[in-house]
Amino acid sequence: MVRYSTKNLKPLVKKMREKGFYVPVKEQRKLDWSAYTTNQITDVVDTLKFISSEVDRIHTPKKLCCVGRPPTDAGILAKAILFIELLGITERKAEGWIVLLGPHLGINQRVDDRVLGKAYLRLDVLDILQRIFEENKSTDGAMGGDGSGLEKSRKQNYESTKKKGLYLTSIVDSREIVQAFTIDGKQECQAMHGLVNIVHKELKKDVNKLVKNAKLTLDAGFVDKKLAQLIEESEMIPYIFPKKNNVLKSHGKPAWKRMLTNIIKDVQAWLAEYHIRSHTESFHSSIKRIFGIVTKRLTKSIYVQVLCRIIHNNRRKTNYFNIVSV
Repeated sequence: MVRYSTKNLKPLVKKMREKGFYVPVKEQRKLDWSAYTTNQITDVVDTLKFISSEVDRIHTPKKLCCVGRPPTDAGILAKAILFIELLGITERKAEGWIVLLGPHLGINQRVDDRVLGKAYLRLDVLDILQRIFEENKSTDGAMGGDGSGLEKSRKQNYESTKKKGLYLTSIVDSREIVQAFTIDGKQECQAMHGLVNIVHKELKKDVNKLVKNAKLTLDAGFVDKKLAQLIEESEMIPYIFPKKNNVLKSHGKPAWKRMLTNIIKDVQAWLAEYHIRSHTESFHSSIKRIFGIVTKRLTKSIYVQVLCRIIHNNRRKTNYFNIVSV
């Protein structure tokens, strides 16, 4: 049996960082322009139908027996917030747009802009949106994780303020469908521990989502032996890009040693799997480009805003791949 040591690993880690060392063996997935065009043309109609049908499927309006003006139904507000984030408009403009397009969303009443603003903080609205997110995603098993700052203004210098602002940490599959995310103030490696647990629970809960040989790829910012072990125990294969000073010793975390040993055995094959992570970077770039900066100020409101945008992202990506597969 061949024995490997840190001496075998260090030269490879150094080469892995050199430009041109990795030779791609897989062809880059080509964009199906016919499916892309169809998806773009039907996007607004499909999204309006999706918002209406999904909220109605999940939520049943409650009969209120109270004195005075009753609160606006949570289902109506969930539809309205999803509509606002679809168009990227303010609550004041949304009030007018909902008068015009409300019937297509299943909204048949006027909703005050101040009510729309406060809806971002309502727990019953969050519950509906969370269920829509959880029940409208699937995975191909090829997942990557990464973190990215959430800019609140065009002038914000991300590189100099990333430790002060909010951070979006997410797990995304190779189709750029988000599996789990968080925007809490935790350091991204710590946040990833929680996201791995979430993905594992969801895969175990829904047999239809179980994927053989599922993997999770992370950059060197997530180097953590405990995290590698957690990923493996969660029935995924860890691919964490090593640092130059990493050693082969596991210190009670055998998944770490197995991962680094696989680099020594076939570094090109390992890198081919690792570079799936680029889809996570693409997702973070595209969601900022498509939806713009975060406009809310309270952390709870920001979470709801990001959640709505991710719901729209997942629906669009899922719809595109459904068209491609037809």
